[in-house]
Order: sequence, then C-alpha cells, then structure tokens
Amino acid sequence: MALDVPLISVRYARRFLRFVQKQGISGTMVLDGSGIDSNMLENPDAYLSMRQTQHLLHNGNRLLNDPTASFRFGQELDLQGHGIFGFALLRQRDYRKLVNMVVQYLRVSLPLMDMEIHCTGELISIRLHDNWDLKKLKPMVANIYMGSIHTLASLVCRKFTFEFDFACPGNSMAWQHLAEGVEVKFNRPHNRVLMPLSGRQARDDDTSVATYLAAARSREQIQGDDSLNVVMKVRTEIMNTPGRDGTLERVAQKLGMSPRSVRRHLGLAGFSFSGIRNDIRETFASRYLTETDMPLEKIADQLGYSDQASFSKAYRSWTRRTPGEVRRASRPDRN
Repeated sequence: MALDVPLISVRYARRFLRFVQKQGISGTMVLDGSGIDSNMLENPDAYLSMRQTQHLLHNGNRLLNDPTASFRFGQELDLQGHGIFGFALLRQRDYRKLVNMVVQYLRVSLPLMDMEIHCTGELISIRLHDNWDLKKLKPMVANIYMGSIHTLASLVCRKFTFEFDFACPGNSMAWQHLAEGVEVKFNRPHNRVLMPLSGRQARDDDTSVATYLAAARSREQIQGDDSLNVVMKVRTEIMNTPGRDGTLERVAQKLGMSPRSVRRHLGLAGFSFSGIRNDIRETFASRYLTETDMPLEKIADQLGYSDQASFSKAYRSWTRRTPGEVRRASRPDRN
C-alpha cells in the first residue's frame, strides 16, 4: 500500500523532534504509536512511510496546540535541513531559475505535497497540491512548506504573500507577525505563496548568493560551537542538582548568564532546558527505582516534585510505564 512505502528521510523526523522538544514537549509522546524507534532515528539512511510521517505530525500538532508552530518549524528547514549540503546551485545568478531549482529539489526530498511554480515577469507563484488527501493535517503540512519556502526564498526575496485555502486558525494577529515582510491571507482558492523579485535584497555586484550563504553558515557554525558548550555546562549543573535547584534561573545564575541567553544558546543547538532536565530526571529516577529501595515520595522530593503523584505522572509521560511497574520488573524475585 502506498502509505507504507518509505518516502521521507528520517532527518525530517529528527528535526521535528528537536523542534517540539524546544517547546517543552517530550519526544516520546510525539513518537507514541508512530512505529518509529530509536534505531530508525539514528540511521541516517532510513526513510519513513507516509503513514509514519502522518502519525508523527498528528501527535506533534495535537501536543503543540499552536496553529503557527508548523510555519515556524518550516522556517527551521533551511538548505541544510533539507539535506542540500553543496552550494553549487546557488551560483545560479538568475533568481527565477534559482527558486525553480530549489522547488524541484523539494518536490523530490519532501513529497508530502506537490509544488507547482509559475513565473510571470518579476512575480513568482508557488502553489501546493495535496496529493495524499491529508485531511485535517493539510493546514499543518501547508504551513511547514510555507515556512520553509520563506526561509529559502528570503535569500532573494523581501516580500511574501501566503495564501491558504482554510479559515484562520487561532489569533489572526499572530499570523501577521510571523516574519518581516510577510502577509497572510485565508479562505483563498489555493494554498500558494506569491513572491515579487522586484523586492529582492540588494547585493554588491561582487557578492553572489553562494558567498553570502557560506558566510552566514560560518557564523552559525561558530555560534553552534558556543551553544554546544552551553548545553554541556547546563547538563552538568542539572546533574549536580536535579531537584528544586535545577531551575533555568538558578542554572543560568551559576553559569553567570541570563536565563534568556541560556535559552537562546540551547535553542541554537537544538535543545530546550526542560527537555534536558527531563532526560536527566528520567535517568536519575530509573536508577533510584531499579538500584535502591528509596520510597517513591523520597524520589519525588529528590527530583524536585511537590508530591509522588506529580512525579509518577511525569515518569509515565517519559517512559509510558509507572514507577511501580519499573521497580517491580527490576525485582522479579520479590513479586
């Protein structure tokens, strides 16, 4: 059956999981029931079926509960996000051909929707077609595409008009502030984006788009190295104090940084503070449960929870098992 044919590179699942975790959502909950396991996620050559992809997106959309989140996720899908590691195509100085080349690449690498491009004078129009009958997922997927188109095409365009064939979900003002130079319209005949090249960013004659992007990529690499260093320091601090002192504010204070700066560095590295803290708490909790006789109330207190019920609820969200089940399974001779 077509829905079970491997089509989508697993790198998109990894990117999506990092995105939802930055919003404080457990990756385990997003993967629940999707049939995607850790071995698949760690295999760079793995591909997801359309059924697995839809299940993953459905879970994420429900848990995010933010209509604009999918557009923002799409904005994180830059050239590297789509697996375009070479910049050869960016030597193309004809901006219409450049956008057309990127669109053709996306049609192959991310076949959730088809894309139809038209160029009329200085106006580029990209229309999305739902070939999979995505139903309720259609707005989310359309937004992912639109966000990514914005990131890729902003290299050569300054103004964008995004048209959606569905009613405005959520706060209309939030949609009008997605990015500078963006206009969003709903209840239109088609899902499409209009981009006038006449508003493209001015560049020096001696500076190609490729050179511009290479410089930007170098800056991001430097920032990424700094941010990974912050991730390691944050992990160390939380491991030292996984309880009530392991808050963003107190960790930031120990690092001599502001909470906002810590959050920004973690985001650049693809992490969230809550995601790191939950991973560490899960590790500590599992060791306490399997290697000690510490009462559940004491474990909850050690990890900063106000009561046993809150701890048990959190642990089950991480592992899909209760603390009691884990402890009993580790001591079969005592059952």
